[in-house]
Amino acid sequence: MKFAIVVNEGPYTHQASDTAYHFTKAALQSGHQIFRVFFYHDGIHNGTRLSSPPQDERNIVKRWSELARQHNLDLVVCVAAAQRRGLVDAAEQKRAGKDTHNIAPGFRISGLGQLIEAGIQCERLIAFGD
Repeated sequence: MKFAIVVNEGPYTHQASDTAYHFTKAALQSGHQIFRVFFYHDGIHNGTRLSSPPQDERNIVKRWSELARQHNLDLVVCVAAAQRRGLVDAAEQKRAGKDTHNIAPGFRISGLGQLIEAGIQCERLIAFGD
C-alpha cells in the first residue's frame, strides 16, 4: 500500500510526531511505500536542525532525518507554516536576508501542492495531530 503522512504537531509538545515516526518506520519495514511525509502547522518544528534535546532524551528530528536517508523519504515542510514559525532553508535565508538557515538534513520546504499531490497519488493519507 502507498501512504502519505501528515504531521501537524511539534516534536516535543504532542505524541503525534512520535506516533507518525513509528507508524512510518513500521510501514516501511512491512513493505509498504511512503510517498511523502508532509509537516504542517506546528509539525514543521520536526524539521529544524537547531533543536538539541538532552542526551538522555529521544532526538525526533534526528530520527526523521535518518529514516529519510535510509529509505529515500520525501520529507516536506509547508512553506507558509515554516515562514510564520522561523524555519528557513538556504534559499529563503538569502531571500529574506537571514544570517543562517535551520532546516534539518533530509527535509525540504515546499507548498501545499505537495500535500495535494500526495493525497492524489496515495491509497491512504494519514494525519497525526490536530
